[in-house]
Amino acid sequence: MAIWFKQPASETQVTHGQRLWLYIFAGITMILLVTPTLIVIPMSFSDSQYLEFPPETWSTRWYAHYFQSDEWMRATKTSFKAAFLTMLVATPIGVLAAYGLHASKIKFIRVAFVLLITPMMVPVVLVAIGAFYAYVKMQILYTMTGLVLAHSLLAIPLVVIVTGSALKSYDMNQENAARSLGAPRWKAFLNITLPQIRFAVVTSALLSFLTSFDEVVIAMFISGGDNPTLTRNMFNALRDQIDPTIASISTLMILVTTLMMALAQIFGKGR
Repeated sequence: MAIWFKQPASETQVTHGQRLWLYIFAGITMILLVTPTLIVIPMSFSDSQYLEFPPETWSTRWYAHYFQSDEWMRATKTSFKAAFLTMLVATPIGVLAAYGLHASKIKFIRVAFVLLITPMMVPVVLVAIGAFYAYVKMQILYTMTGLVLAHSLLAIPLVVIVTGSALKSYDMNQENAARSLGAPRWKAFLNITLPQIRFAVVTSALLSFLTSFDEVVIAMFISGGDNPTLTRNMFNALRDQIDPTIASISTLMILVTTLMMALAQIFGKGR
């Protein structure tokens, strides 16, 4: 252990002992973030009619109630479909936007970057209100199209930031060499640039999916009718009646999110 403290933690020769305060701070932060999750999971296995921690009697009745409910299953299908379509829309748009921002020599390109990430700086409720009034005029309120467009608006800035960070460490001279040998720009991008930033693209796609899947504020305004999302129904259930079905759904959502993050890490490491 003493030897580990003296070993360098980075290329700057800062030792693990000098970073001990950072490790402690990170550990405390992780505990505060993970503890609510560790509480929700046991509550989902309660046999009680109400949220109970720790459960007096263990049961999977609320998981059965969730899977046997047509209303919950319809909302789950809507959430997965909206998240998948959001991923398909936001990822290519965000990647191309990040590439354009990186490769462009326009003087005021930073202005375009600020405009692209504006949805991250504006309170989500304002975006939801604006989308609501716009969709009423466009007659796409409570439709899958409207939901995907709104969620894509939130996901694109994440894709731009993640992909843009990857491009900063990429040597554009490789693509320029391919273009100098006669390759069209789109072909040079697909064959040279894209394979080298693939992990960032996969991560961006994952974040786009999760942004839509976990979003609730916009969904409360523009989803409903035949297209209610899972998070919208969960919020309404918490408002009207609280039962451990909410905890079981939350547990399943945690598992889905964790699994996707793990697959993205495995994919990137394996490649």
